[in-house]
Amino acid sequence: MIVRNQADIDALREGGKRLARHVRILSAMVKPGLVARELEYKAREMVKADGDELAFHGHKERKTDIPYPSGLCLSINDVIVHSPASQNTAVIREGDVVCLDFGIKHKGLYTDHAATVIAGKPVSPHDEELVRGTYEALAAGIREATVGSTTGDIGYAVQKVAENYGFGYPKNLSGHGVGLKVHEEPHVPNFGAPGKGTKLVEGLVIAIEPMMTLGSGDLFIDEDGYSYRTKDGSRTAHAEHTVLITKNGPEILTKE
Repeated sequence: MIVRNQADIDALREGGKRLARHVRILSAMVKPGLVARELEYKAREMVKADGDELAFHGHKERKTDIPYPSGLCLSINDVIVHSPASQNTAVIREGDVVCLDFGIKHKGLYTDHAATVIAGKPVSPHDEELVRGTYEALAAGIREATVGSTTGDIGYAVQKVAENYGFGYPKNLSGHGVGLKVHEEPHVPNFGAPGKGTKLVEGLVIAIEPMMTLGSGDLFIDEDGYSYRTKDGSRTAHAEHTVLITKNGPEILTKE
């Protein structure tokens, strides 16, 4: 969306702040021995207590789609995105790389946020590097989110970080516009060429979300019909912020 009034900006800021708090609390819960589905219950509880709505639960990209069955996307190890927490009965293990992707609707407007954490002690320094590098890529992408820049500038910045680390990155998944809907135009790819793509204008709200893997980055959809997994079984990380393009630079909305 392109924000055109202060009331919408205030609603997005407050929604983003609430969402950041939710993701922080959920991230702190990620410990070895936790049944993954417990995170879904906590996510729903917090959103209900605030009087907001779950963004993802019941969401359909197309009229023919089956409504998404979960409020929280909970993706572990070789799963990179879109795994429904409500259906996940796995017990989190020491060293699991866990991504929490969550969205809420506050006063009619959507914000989207993702974080990746390692449960307990890392089992490999490569996992720590993967998570750290993914956050570096997010920061690099956000720095390019300025008036007059393009989605290609953001994608190129993210891609450079991935290549510096030697990470794989999916080319069929991307960030997106957000605000009036969960997913809007423009697409915000995690690769690109400077100056190419959609030009960024003041008031545009986008979700920037690098997704990285320790392998090739090639994916397939699991038999559950939702979860994207790496073909080579490599571990993954995902980080995301909702960002408002302002004349003074990018404003991260999903922070406390």
